[in-house]
Amino acid sequence: MTIDILLAANPDNPVIIGSIASPPEEKASQLPKPSGYHILCAIPEQEKEFDSGIIKADSTIHYEELLTTVLFVVSLGQDCYTDATRFPSGAWCKVGDFILVRPNAGSRLVIHGKEFRMINDDSVEGVVDDPRGIKRK
Repeated sequence: MTIDILLAANPDNPVIIGSIASPPEEKASQLPKPSGYHILCAIPEQEKEFDSGIIKADSTIHYEELLTTVLFVVSLGQDCYTDATRFPSGAWCKVGDFILVRPNAGSRLVIHGKEFRMINDDSVEGVVDDPRGIKRK
């Protein structure tokens, strides 16, 4: 059974934008394109167990994802970092970077069971090469 996802801006002519049973390639194309100065970020997978080897509860993993300070840059809006007066040294990050932000930064959205955040370009506080080991205090 396939369930289509409709975009019904015009109720007389809804447009199918995807399907719950879509292959992974089509699901990836269903990600929103950030507009203006917004950045679409994915939340990296959280470790499933503590350093001691004890397995984390699902609620603990959810809490860590909710308050994470490390995000992965998926795409940039067309106006990100174009204001030379606000960003005289250029862009603070690029697609594929792991960035540091404040906990709860941006708008949270869930797409096909995976959480994403839409943040402003000036919310980036740093870029990290390897996010493993970075934990919120």
